[in-house]
Amino acid sequence: MDSTIIMIATTLFVLLVLSVPIGVAIGLTVVVGMFASNMPVTFLAQRLITSLDSFPLLAVPFFIMAGEIMQKGSMAQRLLELSRCLVGHITGGLAQVSVLTSLFFGALSGSSPATVAAVGGVMIPTMKKEGYSGSYAAAVNTSAGCLGVMIPPSIPLIIYGTTAGVSVGDLFIAGIIPGLFVASMLMLTSYILARYQGHGVKGKRPPIIETARAFKKAFHALMVPVIVLGGIYGGIMTPTEAGVVAVVYALLAESIFLRSLSLSKLWQVMRGTALTTATIFLLIATASALGQIFLFNNVPSQVVELLTGVSENKYILMLLIILMMLVLGTFMDALANILILTPLLLPVAKQAGFDPIHFGVIMIVSVAIGFLTPPVGVNLFVGCNIANISIERLSVAILPFLAALIFALLVLAFVPQLSLVLLGR
Repeated sequence: MDSTIIMIATTLFVLLVLSVPIGVAIGLTVVVGMFASNMPVTFLAQRLITSLDSFPLLAVPFFIMAGEIMQKGSMAQRLLELSRCLVGHITGGLAQVSVLTSLFFGALSGSSPATVAAVGGVMIPTMKKEGYSGSYAAAVNTSAGCLGVMIPPSIPLIIYGTTAGVSVGDLFIAGIIPGLFVASMLMLTSYILARYQGHGVKGKRPPIIETARAFKKAFHALMVPVIVLGGIYGGIMTPTEAGVVAVVYALLAESIFLRSLSLSKLWQVMRGTALTTATIFLLIATASALGQIFLFNNVPSQVVELLTGVSENKYILMLLIILMMLVLGTFMDALANILILTPLLLPVAKQAGFDPIHFGVIMIVSVAIGFLTPPVGVNLFVGCNIANISIERLSVAILPFLAALIFALLVLAFVPQLSLVLLGR
């Protein structure tokens, strides 16, 4: 392997081990790569600007803001009440409520840690009061938080679409069935564990009138994915325009109809949106520059040759790609994985005959699992903080859910129809 690539990889690895923020770590790695490759000093400034000059990327701050509005408002609580009516009577009822609410909220926020914070912040203390162990409650909610990036609209899907040059709207549609499938696997795992551990005996099904009231109260929240996905799939608006519509709708719903958004909360929304967007855009800009350095040093072709040299069987290649993404997900941020690995691995997937849209779904599910694997598993830290348990206890409790997610990932990888059927492919 070229000495420049070894130097770049070593620099990035050392900076990540030292816990340097991922955007800064990649930026410093780019500087090292520039000098090692004898590239002009203007390269980094040019890439930082041109990489963000993309209309689809405008969807990112809008969907972030829409999620912030609904998180600070009352929609999350209303979705929780609806979920309790729908599945709260099943064995391990509150665990089922957590997963279903995370599924609903994921269609609003597009963020995994935000889903854990919003849903887990309410459900983990509630589950502990009802007799569930803290580790089980935290494991359910942290794993269900992964649905936040699988169910469209999803920030990682937008990033993958712009990086891979494929339709973000098609990715949103392709992510619907896989997201529902993963949610069903998590609910099944929660049910089995609840029965085995004696948590949450089967309760009484609520009357239909109570469920109808819960649907009515959650109507405004349920309409968000309908408006966004319906508008995109119906050809009425682009994903970026759908993001704007989601923000306007969320503002109107929370401030006028539900009256749950005060001026102080609105300031928190603006501040949270600005901080999150700045973090993501710094990562996009620096990772794009790093990708150009990889391209300059012919790394994508080398990766294709390396993987195809191991085997030309498409299924073995996919297993190798998944293994690589899962390993890198243990110590690298999800968005960084997408930005860095997409230009390297997509050519391999295409050569093996995998559809770019299908591969995008596989990549998103793979990096979502990284939210649950230490040392960088963000969801674990959020869950530990809410449940007040150690990272070691939660890391053990999360293992059955990790197994369910990996099983679901393999099914999605080798049954492409689950991702492509709604696109008619």
